[in-house]
Amino acid sequence: MNIEEVILVNTYDEEIGTMEKMQAHEKALLHRAFSVFVINQKGGMLIHRRALEKYHSGGLWTNACCSHPRKGETTEEAVHRRLMEEMGFDCPVSERFSFIYKAELDQGLTEYEFDHVFFGSFDGTPRVNPDEVCDWKYISIKDLKQDIKTNPDNYTEWFKIALDKMDTNNILIKL
Repeated sequence: MNIEEVILVNTYDEEIGTMEKMQAHEKALLHRAFSVFVINQKGGMLIHRRALEKYHSGGLWTNACCSHPRKGETTEEAVHRRLMEEMGFDCPVSERFSFIYKAELDQGLTEYEFDHVFFGSFDGTPRVNPDEVCDWKYISIKDLKQDIKTNPDNYTEWFKIALDKMDTNNILIKL
């Protein structure tokens, strides 16, 4: 089995080392991550439900793609790699903002991430990896926000935080 490492960073996103991914989540150490939001031409946001077997947050709805860059890989290179690995497509992306968050998750794990948020546009049908994704859909942002308000426990923590930050910064208006 391949041991996956994350890049540990300080609050300025400067690399300070690497650590095995599960260990970083058990110790709640700050590491670099990314979240990708994909919008189609009709204004629908592509969201997916994480595979039930994921190491945390299994079965929860989240943004199109999220993960961690590898040592020696730029964050944007990692975005394109993971879009293909998780969703079976790639698209042009641009980084819009970043933020740090810390959230206690299931399985005794904590996400403490310097999260780089990218946006892309895609109108096709994803070819999802069933090891990563058990369902997906395009949803209007209005309907999404209403469902999160009604059913917040159905969504990942980072997804809810990033959506709030988009509102604060008027990111969705600028798409």
